[in-house]
Amino acid sequence: MPPPTASSNNGYPLRTLSQRTSFSTSNLDLAGASDPLMPRLDVQSEAGPSSRPNSRGPGGYASGTGTPTGRGRGKKRLSDADVEDGEEGEAAALLGGGRGVEDIAYATGAEEISNSTADPSLSSGPKTRDKSRVIPLHPSSQRTSFPANVVRNQKYTVITFLPLVFYEQFKFFFNFYFLVVALSQFIPALKIGYIVTYIAPLAFVLAVTMGKEAYDDYQRYLRDREANSTRYLVLLPQEPTPASSPTLHHAETPGGQPSKHHLPRPQTRSTPSAQIKVGDMVLLEKNQRVPADMALLVTSEEEGTCFIRTDQLDGETDWKLKVAVGETQKMGEAGVGAAEGSLYADPPIKDIHAFYGVLTLTSTAPGPQTSSSVPLSVENILWANTVLAAGSAVGLVVYTGKETRAVLNTSEPETKMGTLEWEVNKMAKILCTVTFALSVFLVALNGFRGQCLRVNLDMGKTVYAHQIQTDTEIPETIVRTSTLPEELGQMELKKLHMGTIVFGFDTMDEVAHLLSTTFEDDAAKSRRQSSIPVGVGRRRDMSSRVRDAVVALAACHNVTPVTNDDDTVTYQASSPDEVAIVQWTESVGLRLVSRDRTSMTLQTPSGVNLIFDILAIFPFTSESKRMGIIVRNRESGDITFVQKGADVIMTKIVQKNDWLEEECGNMAREGLRTLVVGRKRLSESTYSEFEAAYRQAQLTPGEERAGAMAQVVSQFLESELELLALTGVEDKLQEGVKSTLELLRNAGIRIWMLTGDKIETATNIAVSSKLVVRGQYIHQVAKLKTSDQVRDMLDFLQVKLDACLVIDGESLQLCLDRFRTEFVLLATQLPAVVACRCSPTQKADVAKLIREFSKKTVCCIGDGGNDVSMIQAADVAKVTAGSQTVVDFLPGVGIVGKEGKQASLAADFSITQFSHLTKLLLWHGRNSYKRSAKLSQFVIHRGLIIAVIQAVFSSIFFFAPIALYQGWLQVGYATLYTMAPVFSLVLDRDVNEDLALLYPELYKELTKGRSLSYKTFFMWLMISVYQGGIIMLLSLLLFESEFLHIVAISFTALVLNELIMVALEITTWHTYMVLSELGTAAVYFGSMAVLPAYFDLGFVLSSAFVYKVAVIVAVSSTPLYLFKTFRQRFKPAAYAKVAEF
Repeated sequence: MPPPTASSNNGYPLRTLSQRTSFSTSNLDLAGASDPLMPRLDVQSEAGPSSRPNSRGPGGYASGTGTPTGRGRGKKRLSDADVEDGEEGEAAALLGGGRGVEDIAYATGAEEISNSTADPSLSSGPKTRDKSRVIPLHPSSQRTSFPANVVRNQKYTVITFLPLVFYEQFKFFFNFYFLVVALSQFIPALKIGYIVTYIAPLAFVLAVTMGKEAYDDYQRYLRDREANSTRYLVLLPQEPTPASSPTLHHAETPGGQPSKHHLPRPQTRSTPSAQIKVGDMVLLEKNQRVPADMALLVTSEEEGTCFIRTDQLDGETDWKLKVAVGETQKMGEAGVGAAEGSLYADPPIKDIHAFYGVLTLTSTAPGPQTSSSVPLSVENILWANTVLAAGSAVGLVVYTGKETRAVLNTSEPETKMGTLEWEVNKMAKILCTVTFALSVFLVALNGFRGQCLRVNLDMGKTVYAHQIQTDTEIPETIVRTSTLPEELGQMELKKLHMGTIVFGFDTMDEVAHLLSTTFEDDAAKSRRQSSIPVGVGRRRDMSSRVRDAVVALAACHNVTPVTNDDDTVTYQASSPDEVAIVQWTESVGLRLVSRDRTSMTLQTPSGVNLIFDILAIFPFTSESKRMGIIVRNRESGDITFVQKGADVIMTKIVQKNDWLEEECGNMAREGLRTLVVGRKRLSESTYSEFEAAYRQAQLTPGEERAGAMAQVVSQFLESELELLALTGVEDKLQEGVKSTLELLRNAGIRIWMLTGDKIETATNIAVSSKLVVRGQYIHQVAKLKTSDQVRDMLDFLQVKLDACLVIDGESLQLCLDRFRTEFVLLATQLPAVVACRCSPTQKADVAKLIREFSKKTVCCIGDGGNDVSMIQAADVAKVTAGSQTVVDFLPGVGIVGKEGKQASLAADFSITQFSHLTKLLLWHGRNSYKRSAKLSQFVIHRGLIIAVIQAVFSSIFFFAPIALYQGWLQVGYATLYTMAPVFSLVLDRDVNEDLALLYPELYKELTKGRSLSYKTFFMWLMISVYQGGIIMLLSLLLFESEFLHIVAISFTALVLNELIMVALEITTWHTYMVLSELGTAAVYFGSMAVLPAYFDLGFVLSSAFVYKVAVIVAVSSTPLYLFKTFRQRFKPAAYAKVAEF
């Protein structure tokens, strides 16, 4: 619904609800609206401003107290009317019902808001009438439901916990099969042995999983409860100020300057976050989390500005500047509580960079009422989960709970399984087939406890995660997803080009000298008046040209200097590129001293201050690719529009020239990011026309608003700009990037670089970072328009598979649209691919296509919010790097970058240095995969061998359903008697760390699937059949006929055989391995004395028992020892060759 305006003759008279005696949808009249969706709000009765019940008069600060300043030294305030809700009310709020989460009711213009909460899938599409809202500045007693402001990140509820956990466990065939086997034991005809021997292992696995999930969800509950119970100060309604002008924020001193003392104190009540409602005015203090999406009305800064931290919302670490509504800022914290009016807001959407609203204020002065409308944009909004970085602020709650941007942009995390688990799942299907093939009844091979495999793998991954996080050589590494164990950019301005004059990195001192010379003498004071605006076409000397370019760069940005508590100054901006340029202008002598919402001060090398009033700012967006500002020289009064942006955009805006395009290409080939700077002088009349047209465009409703504003800027400002300079900013690679990429390439990892840079810049970075090897052919593809051109490219690459493909976004999109399969299958065979000018959507599409068509594991590396969609499309890894994005075929890692943490927070792994990636993959990654592969196959072997023994025993006795090992023996075999030795395999390593990093080719073996494949699986299957058959046949046919002796001999031989097999599989012995082997043997032989039902102690202590067990173990294990020795001698593995060398 478009915003209703406040004029009395436009068909939209708007009053606050406190001025109406009744309101209903029957009063809506669409006839007078130019848009059929814009309703007329008719007021049935008006009696002027009425006093609101329960309102209190404004309080006041005691002498000497005041509002905290923007530097954030204010103390937390106490409320005047603390609400004592009690534990019962708080609990009700947490559960989303009961006392404390009462429904809120406001008129929405066309109809009342429905009781349903916001759909998380809402997007920035057409406005829906049931989600837009008109919010009175003071809520009425009648309320319509908006979502409760409850934070809930829990994955389960009491009702859904068991069903969801069971679904996650049994949706894979691996677990479901063994559930069916266990349940089959409740059928008498299929029952073998005790039911507990089937149910207990399964129950143990589920208990471990449920315990872990319950603990994690309980921790989320505690965090939610803390957030929901955090108390905030909500302003109580104030009496209207009986004055013709708004209440001033600061009292006037006799000298006419605002004073921060003797301020009227607003009356407040203390309210838990969960009970904050739409329409509440919330008072925020420094370092407080914003509890809901709010319109910023007042700040403690005179200019109405404040800084917020958004790292928990968009991942950006730099502070963001927000601006209070000018009209309410003048009222102050106490005065705004008495304001009359309402706020219109569009329906909630996901986009955190867009907001449309209109604040309508009604005069409270005696006499005829007047009203004014103020358009609101995203710079006037504080999103939930951001943090107020300094000072204090008052905001009007617009969206709560599920309708906040933070919640709308939160998606449910999917449960991930590693490649090894998928392979094990496939092998479980083979085991099922083998089981049914070898047994004439359903559970003859019941000894294989597949649940034990899952427990061992999960425990192993926990060990791997601990080893990674405690590695001192890769500090601060975080493993966020323990189920998948398997700052790159520094900006620096390097070149300044002004047509016939070029300054490089080595000649920046000359820039400083020329700038100092310009401002040095007394004449510089008069020239300072035209430091930005100079007549177009006017001939200027070198010094003045340098001065104009540097001053333009020092003025056109969104950087704000912030004074810290220790009196040091830091620059805050939304982009490191901005900070780099301001730091460069400071290095050459022009320093940014201060900046607020309305002005900025630059200090020249001679110490003179240049003061510019900021008339308008046009922020940079990924769509516009440019940023502009209109400033007025306070001394001369000259108005200038300065703009900087990408060359592809600015080339069309600046005056015609003969050097810009060529020099952009030259800088791009040097690996520099180009930025074109231009300006335009504006007369007072031109600026007045622009201001009026721009203000009118700001009132345009809905989606058309941005387009209308851009059209006005283009019409009045963006034409025939004077070209001042071309800058080149370098993204310095972090130490170790080159060697890391080279090692990854040698390890068999195919790397793709997806970037938004120009094709020349991306090519240069690919070469300098060693992504492209020396002498490798680089095939550049740009501006493809037809299918024939794409076909020619594919045909060429078909015979040039060793080339590096560099392709721009336009050509990439054409390939994906018309030759999707052919392009991806061919491109994945290339050693490296560089895609330039890529949009976030294209990055995500590429990741999905590689995963779909290559059947490889895809790892994505990104540095900010624009890479999140690509990261979410990855297979296993959610990864962050610095300035470039990499897609490769491996389980991966996340890297915390300079530009933010959003992608890192979404990652499965997070590291702080790009060079740490080498050790994480080539050492920890390789060890984790090989250990898990060996562990999983050995656990399968351990289960199959006892199953084969049971099958042989049953077949000899005419397939009678009699369990050979029952009770404790069945349970103890997979736990107490073999668990520790088998699990010790997670500490094994075939080579040391230095060799693994020196020979990255060892990692390449993993991509060939030799550690875990159908070949190795069937090999272990044959070993299990051989050893199980030998143990049972020799125990039964050659030595004994008494059942109890058969059980003792065969089971002892089985346990010893497993201990020997573990010893044969170990490559490098660890203390824990030795202790687990000896300790398990001691525990087993000690348990014989306390299990007389299974062991005849007299027979066990006889020499016959020892002799028979020794012969059986020798026959079952000696052939395997000889085979392994022979293979190591005549056909050693790659790791053995390296270790021997």
